[in-house]
Amino acid sequence: MTDAAAASSQPDKPHPQDILFEGVRVPAQLPVCDHYAGNEKFLAKALAIRKEMGPVFDITLDLEDGAKVGEENRAAQWALNACRQFSADKRGLGVRIHDVDHAAFRDDLNVLLASPDVNIAYIMLPKANNAEDVAHAAYEIDYRCQQNGWSKSPALHVLIETPGAVLDVEKIAGLKPVESLSFGVMDYVSHFNGAVPESAMRSPLQFEHALLVKARVDIAMACHRFGKVPSHNVCTQFKDMQQVRSDAMRARNEFGFTRMWSIHPEQIPVIVQAFAPDIHLVQKSCAILEKAANASWGPIEHEGQLHDRASFRYYWQIVRSAFNCGCDVYGVALPETVAQWCRHLPEH
Repeated sequence: MTDAAAASSQPDKPHPQDILFEGVRVPAQLPVCDHYAGNEKFLAKALAIRKEMGPVFDITLDLEDGAKVGEENRAAQWALNACRQFSADKRGLGVRIHDVDHAAFRDDLNVLLASPDVNIAYIMLPKANNAEDVAHAAYEIDYRCQQNGWSKSPALHVLIETPGAVLDVEKIAGLKPVESLSFGVMDYVSHFNGAVPESAMRSPLQFEHALLVKARVDIAMACHRFGKVPSHNVCTQFKDMQQVRSDAMRARNEFGFTRMWSIHPEQIPVIVQAFAPDIHLVQKSCAILEKAANASWGPIEHEGQLHDRASFRYYWQIVRSAFNCGCDVYGVALPETVAQWCRHLPEH
C-alpha cells in the first residue's frame, strides 16, 4: 500500500469532496449514457449489455413514446414490475412518464409510486412548458411518495423541448428535486411551425442553427450553475456509429454536456467511450490528487506547475467521471486510493 493509500484509509482523514467543496455546491454526476427502452425486448437487450459493461449507463423505461395509445395503464404496470425487480439494485431504473397535461400523467404516478418496494432512480418529465409545470410535477411526485411510505422521492429529470422551457431553464434547473435537464431536439424543432428546417433535427445543423445553439448553451449553463447534469439528445443515425461518436464528442467538447441519450443498444458503448475523459488526463488527475492528499490538500507542485484547491476540484471531477465510465474504458484500473474515494462518497 502506498503512503497515499495508507493515509486515505485512516478514518480521521477527510474525504476530498468534503475538502474541495466546503461551502460550495457539489455538482451532481450521473452515468454518461441514458438508454431508453420502451418494451420488454429492448429492456432485456439493455440489461444484457449492463451485465457485460457494468453500471456505466442508465436505463430509462419509456411510457411516453414507448406506450401505444390506449394502453398507457398497461405500460405503466409493465414499468412498475420492471422497477420492482430492481429493488436490491444500487441504481435502479428511470421512467419517462407522460407530461403534466396528458390524461395519463396522474395515472402513471399512481401506479409507479403506490408502494415503496420498487427502485426508481428518477422520473423523466417530458414537454414541460415552463417552471410551473416542473414544480407541479415535483409536488405530485413528492405528495404520493409521502402518502405511500417512501423514505425519499425519486429524482426528477426534465426534458427541455419547448421554447417556454428554454426561456425558463434557469428557474427549472434551480428547483431542488431536479437532478438533470435533457435537450429534446426533435420536439423543439417541431415547435417552430416549419421556421426551423427539418435538417436541424440532426447533424451538422443541429449544432449550427442559431436557435438550437442558444438552447444548448442555455441548458448547459443553467445545469452547471446549479450543479445539475446536462444531458444531450439522441442521435437518430443508429446504424452509423461514427456519427453517434461525433455527436457525443461535439455535445461534450463544444457545449459542455456530460450525458447523452441512447435509443439503440449499439450506441451505448460508443457514447460511454466518447464521454470518458482522456486516459492521460485521468492519470495526471490521479497523480495530482494523491500528492494533494499527502500534503493535506495544501498547494503542491506537479511537473513544474503549481496546483491548489481550485485545480484539485477540477481533477477530482475528472476522476469521478472516469470512475463512472468504468475501468474497461481505459483498460487500466484507477489507483486504489482514488477508487476508494470514488466508491465512498460522503452524503450531502
